[in-house]
Amino acid sequence: MIRLAFIAAGLAALVPAALAQTATSVVTANKAALREPAKSGFVNAVQVYPFSEGALFRLFAAPERVSDIALQPGETLISAAAGDTVRWTVGDTTSGSGETKRTHLLVKPFAPGLSTNLVITTDRRVYHVQLTSTASTAMTGMRWTYPQDKLLALARHRTEAEAARPVSVGVEIAQLNFDYRITGDKPAWRPLRAFDDGRQTWIEFPAAISTGEAPPLFVLGEKGEAELVNYRIAGRFYIVDRLFGAAELRLGGKKQKIVRVMRRGATGAGWEQGR
Repeated sequence: MIRLAFIAAGLAALVPAALAQTATSVVTANKAALREPAKSGFVNAVQVYPFSEGALFRLFAAPERVSDIALQPGETLISAAAGDTVRWTVGDTTSGSGETKRTHLLVKPFAPGLSTNLVITTDRRVYHVQLTSTASTAMTGMRWTYPQDKLLALARHRTEAEAARPVSVGVEIAQLNFDYRITGDKPAWRPLRAFDDGRQTWIEFPAAISTGEAPPLFVLGEKGEAELVNYRIAGRFYIVDRLFGAAELRLGGKKQKIVRVMRRGATGAGWEQGR
């Protein structure tokens, strides 16, 4: 019993130390995440913060003054919850219409020297705002820029530009030969069609080829032997700078998927094997 009592006393002594260490970690993390108003961030009287997931954004407010928190145009407010709802008032309104419609949260403290937090959830993100009241200094408003959205828009623009770029130039449509046959397995990357212009061959894949592993291309020789051929990729097309009678796309290990692409009218072992 005495031994158990000593163990219990030792554990009890460790608990406050562990709690103190945890509290210190929380304070340190919050301090590092806090974004303060900066002179360079003001557009007229509105502070503009670059949005970052998990950051805390400071808003200074004052009694008898209303501070405006503006969300992104088109963003839908789900909820706004303040830690102190007795000494702070938080309301919401909107401006604009259609695609430019914007939600505004209006914040006002009842006294100086107050501090609480505000969590705003929308259909796009979560904002964490640190509210601090002073006797007379109040921010007119705050809003955000969204660097991640800009990066996604640039990536989407590049993808669209790549998709719109011609696969090849100087190709006469009237000279294209689409008389190809595709046989074998039916993986998600199975080609849609193949065609040539008498000197180059194109193999067209489904759009999903860009998100998965692409199969290597082997040309079948006169005796049916597989030879790795040089080709380049443009969007969802393989472009081979030669003609071939038969070729195979192979992907996988023990359960290898094989799809054969054959030009009708061609002769040779590769064609005969695929008939």
